[in-house]
Amino acid sequence: MRIAVYSGSFDPLHIGHQAIMEYLTRASGFDWVYLVISPQNPFKDPSKALSAERRYRAAIDAVRRHPELHVWVDNIELSMDPPHYTIRTLDALRRREPENEFTLVVGADNLENMLGWRDAPRILSEYGVAVYPRKGFDVAAIRKFLYDKMLVLPSAYTLDAASVHDSPGTVGFEDSEHLYKIEIIDAPIVDISSTRIRDGIAAGEDMSGWMM
Repeated sequence: MRIAVYSGSFDPLHIGHQAIMEYLTRASGFDWVYLVISPQNPFKDPSKALSAERRYRAAIDAVRRHPELHVWVDNIELSMDPPHYTIRTLDALRRREPENEFTLVVGADNLENMLGWRDAPRILSEYGVAVYPRKGFDVAAIRKFLYDKMLVLPSAYTLDAASVHDSPGTVGFEDSEHLYKIEIIDAPIVDISSTRIRDGIAAGEDMSGWMM
């Protein structure tokens, strides 16, 4: 099966997340979405890890309200030692389910920063990414930027450059497009964030209409 790996804090899950998952399961050819609850983003506040179990249980409750979606709430990262690098999670999923094909789901904002991720070339070549739009980000331009950056990386830094080149060097643009799988998906943009919802709740606002 083809699995979309949608990872994040999801604190809380909202209708923007729901719209992306609906698109992935209905229009993008994925059989299932694995909603991976991340204890802690390596780039963010480490205190977030303290709420991981609560966020996992809340995500299960939210997904149960939408049985029409093929979404599985996965706690694989909750049992993994930090740091919670995405490549480690993808590798762990593949070891657990070698019969499935995993693709990482990211927003355009995360794609722009992906070269700073641990083993980014491996993520893009072995698994690939499905990128959903974000307001203010040109996904096609970001993808072109990444391909341009990839072609200056040493061949030894790519997964299977040896199968493309007989000798060390740099990968060409066509090889970069071939090696690194970046799929743009036309998911809807919902202009809401988990941070805005948390702030609204703290201020006494009724944010229930934004919740999944």
